[in-house]
Amino acid sequence: MRKINVLFFTLVAILLAAMPVLAQGGAAPASEGAYGVGLKAIAAGVGFAIAVFGGALGQSRVGAAAAEGAARNPGAAGKIQTLMILALALIESLVLFALLVVFVKT
Repeated sequence: MRKINVLFFTLVAILLAAMPVLAQGGAAPASEGAYGVGLKAIAAGVGFAIAVFGGALGQSRVGAAAAEGAARNPGAAGKIQTLMILALALIESLVLFALLVVFVKT
């Protein structure tokens, strides 16, 4: 019970510390300046790299699990392959959605 209390109060403290993030900011400048566009591009590139890395990990795990499942039960290999292709398509669509967000935000 003590661990749950510590975890709960730690979570509450973190949430209370994050409250200033929700405060209304001042008026935005008319132009972002020389650094605003460059920093947006760097942030978009790093974010997309993280999305691609996560997608690659997901696809490798799906492929490994499908190969192991087909090896354990060769009779179900057709169904496993169909589900694997569906899962790979969904993972790839998430990565392409991240690419779309990068192009829209920069």
